[in-house]
Amino acid sequence: MLHSMTGFARQSAESSLGTLTWELRAVNHRYLDVSFKMPEELRPHEPALRQIVGEKLRRGKVECAFHYRRALDATGDIQLNEQLVATLSGRIAELLTALPNPGPVDPVDILRWPGVVQQPEVDVEPLLDEALPLLEGAVEAMVSMRASEGERIAAMLESRCSDIEGLARGVRERMPAVRDAMRQRQRERLDKLDVSADPERLEVEIALVMQKIDVDEEVDRLDSHIEEIRNAMGRDEAVGRRLDFLMQELNREANTLASKAADSDTTKAAVELKVLIEQMREQVQNIE
Repeated sequence: MLHSMTGFARQSAESSLGTLTWELRAVNHRYLDVSFKMPEELRPHEPALRQIVGEKLRRGKVECAFHYRRALDATGDIQLNEQLVATLSGRIAELLTALPNPGPVDPVDILRWPGVVQQPEVDVEPLLDEALPLLEGAVEAMVSMRASEGERIAAMLESRCSDIEGLARGVRERMPAVRDAMRQRQRERLDKLDVSADPERLEVEIALVMQKIDVDEEVDRLDSHIEEIRNAMGRDEAVGRRLDFLMQELNREANTLASKAADSDTTKAAVELKVLIEQMREQVQNIE
């Protein structure tokens, strides 16, 4: 099953500790690159958090943000840094004296100053006990979202694979007529020159021309690559890089087919192939 590399997930929980929220955002990346934004108290436990993400996600740049709003103390007591408040009050008094027509100072603004309100130290273990399962839930939600997007991409790729098979089949079916037409043109050119040609030498020359326009190998490889793409899409692993390689191989065969085209229909088929392959390649860039 295919999984997209882009996704978003948000999980929140209310507990005696307060409100805990994980927000996960993922975008395309060559490998798995996980970063965390969280309180410094949890930083020593980042390896455990990183392991939870790495067990479920294989590729993508994943940003994990943890928001923690502490529950209010039951006593309602707010501890202030009295020394810092005194310092701020002195500086505010100096400004009020120096500035003309100063406005009133809102005490709430003083409370918002960093360090004025003193929070008790966070008890890390209970917080970690709440944060770990919440992160697991967020990762599962992201996996589900990426799987849904992967199903859409898989349907699109399967549709384009069928289209490519149809084009390849059409080219293969036209090749006998193309060879006959090329052989007839060679004979007509000799007739116009009004010269006699050694029949054996003529057959050798025609054989060389047929070899230059023969596209059986390219069509066979197109079919082989399509089969490999379908096999890859059925695997339960990260296949994005493999599919990207197969897109390059498909494009190489389409270019060779275009260079060997001996009629307008084959040329049109090669152009249409390149359009389909480019559409697939754009989607493959988003596959895990």
